[in-house]
Amino acid sequence: MTEDRAVLERAAPGPDETVEYGPAPDQVTDLWHGTGPTVALVHGGFWRPEYDRLHLRPMANALREAGWNVAVVEYRREPGHPDAAVEDVRTALAALGPAVVAGHSAGGHLALLASPEEAGVLALAPVADLGLAHRLDLDEGAVADFLGGPPDGRPDLDPVRLDARPGRVTIVHGTEDGRVPVEVSESYVAARPEVSLVRLPGAGHFVVIDPESDVWSIVLRELAALVR
Repeated sequence: MTEDRAVLERAAPGPDETVEYGPAPDQVTDLWHGTGPTVALVHGGFWRPEYDRLHLRPMANALREAGWNVAVVEYRREPGHPDAAVEDVRTALAALGPAVVAGHSAGGHLALLASPEEAGVLALAPVADLGLAHRLDLDEGAVADFLGGPPDGRPDLDPVRLDARPGRVTIVHGTEDGRVPVEVSESYVAARPEVSLVRLPGAGHFVVIDPESDVWSIVLRELAALVR
């Protein structure tokens, strides 16, 4: 199916503040100051350098309007050096102390790996099984490009192969996702029966980060449910 990518180009106001958590240009977090609990957003893009955090601005503004304090984490995206991304997200989230971490696509993978134990995790169409994603050749070799080789060489970075993550985890995934098929999330949940999988019938990959989509109310509901 053809994916609706409109949210990736939609204009939205920028953050109230940008803070650094390291010396590299990509080691920054954008902040939208709200009055409620903090949700940290980790963007996707198959870990590739050409995709940055800016496409999450519509989502960040909508979440602030819904009562959240919002942080959008940027991270280093260096093909063949996956630890840079994981370490960056872990460092940024440790400094933020969010109530919930919401990661989309590759950002969902990073959220599952790097979120603090006390935070809930909402993984939106995540690349939660690197082995399966590699076999499916998602984005023409994205997993191998990210890792610098096949996933068997880095089992420590494959969420499905790790010990169960402490805390609350919910996955939201469209059944017609043409970028990360829902079977990738189903594989993760098969190994983690304590994880809740919310399937969105007929939904694609980008609607879960689009405040103008028909499924946005479901995203808001699942976010709220993860706050202690």
